[in-house]
Amino acid sequence: MTYPNPTRRSFFKTSAAVAVSSPLISGLLSARADDAKGRLIAYVGTFSSPLQDVLPTQVDLPPGNGRGIHLFDVNRTTGALTAIGLQEMGTSPSCLALNANGTRIYSANETDRVGDGNEGSVSAFAINHEHGKLELLNTVRSGGAGPTYVSVHPNGRFLLVANYFGGSVAVLPILPDGRLGEPADIKNDAGEIGPTRATNAPPGSFALSGHDRTHAHMIQADAAGRFVLHVDLGLDQIFVWKFNEQTGQLTPGDHPVVSLPPGDGPRHFHFHPNGRWFYSIQEEGSTIVLFDYEAATGKLTPRQTISTLPAGFAGSNFCSEILVSADGRFVYAGNRLHDSIGIFSVGQTGELSHVADEWTRGNYPRSFNFDPTGDFLYCCNQRGDNIATFKVNRQTGALDFTGQYTPVGNPSIIVFLDLAKSS
Repeated sequence: MTYPNPTRRSFFKTSAAVAVSSPLISGLLSARADDAKGRLIAYVGTFSSPLQDVLPTQVDLPPGNGRGIHLFDVNRTTGALTAIGLQEMGTSPSCLALNANGTRIYSANETDRVGDGNEGSVSAFAINHEHGKLELLNTVRSGGAGPTYVSVHPNGRFLLVANYFGGSVAVLPILPDGRLGEPADIKNDAGEIGPTRATNAPPGSFALSGHDRTHAHMIQADAAGRFVLHVDLGLDQIFVWKFNEQTGQLTPGDHPVVSLPPGDGPRHFHFHPNGRWFYSIQEEGSTIVLFDYEAATGKLTPRQTISTLPAGFAGSNFCSEILVSADGRFVYAGNRLHDSIGIFSVGQTGELSHVADEWTRGNYPRSFNFDPTGDFLYCCNQRGDNIATFKVNRQTGALDFTGQYTPVGNPSIIVFLDLAKSS
């Protein structure tokens, strides 16, 4: 068989056609690769009602541009998010938590009110594993006003809730069908409120948001589930509770309280994968504190304090999220107003060294999260109404902006569900 000799003109026509179609071919190959692995879904919780009308004294309240829980398909190759659905909620589902097998998702509804009182609510949803859509199972009282954080206990039988505006934490039973029961226990924080000026505030800081009363900001169990820890920003304290896995009752641990410097305002924390190091981020102090954690007793012992901001920074800043990479090599810290993510390397003894600061490409980064592979980081820019996507350099910890902005009104949190691995 003989083949015709291509002319120069036909060669360039063919080359041009290939060049034009190559992005399409690349996209199709990427989609096929994603299909082979199974769908990856992102759920984005938002502020979806005007909090100013309800709680006018606070300074950190968004205009409520979100519409509830937004659903996205995640391209595993490029990190791109494609909108696929919406669970409309006008109650600001600002925090979301998945159960271990990915069949249920729970939301803290920060502006909802139950009955005639000032108590907030938490909702439970079933997840349809064909397309990731949500079905509301039930909504129950949260045990206090303004629930701002939820997490699932490792045994899967209880949901832990931190009520920011109520200054309380609660334990809600998770029933066999995934619905939530009435609180099994509620603890109200009490003590001396810290000063409005943080001990470790940057020069010229006016970060005074949370020292007007008690503010429970985060609650989570350790890996074994023996102890439950929660922070109160207004008291500048971390509480350690023994947890009864049968009843859901909380009792003070042998080392029940750890105090942070006055006014610094502990907000969130994250355990290192080895379970022995515990990192707390302070909202007004703009610091990370490294603690040694004794899993047998729940004891926390502080060992290092480091600023989340670059050397020489002056002015106001509110810290937000803190995450340890899955391999334990890096810690990432969110800075609002400075609008950056501080990147820190983890030394052999857990101590942190500043590596770099990455601009978040948006205003007021409330939280961020890794995709399940750890290859991409997604930053929820609350006041910028977008999610910015970054490629993670696993060797250096650096964050490289992909150029992808995903529009979402007042995004607060993003969590991921791999439909191929859930059941």
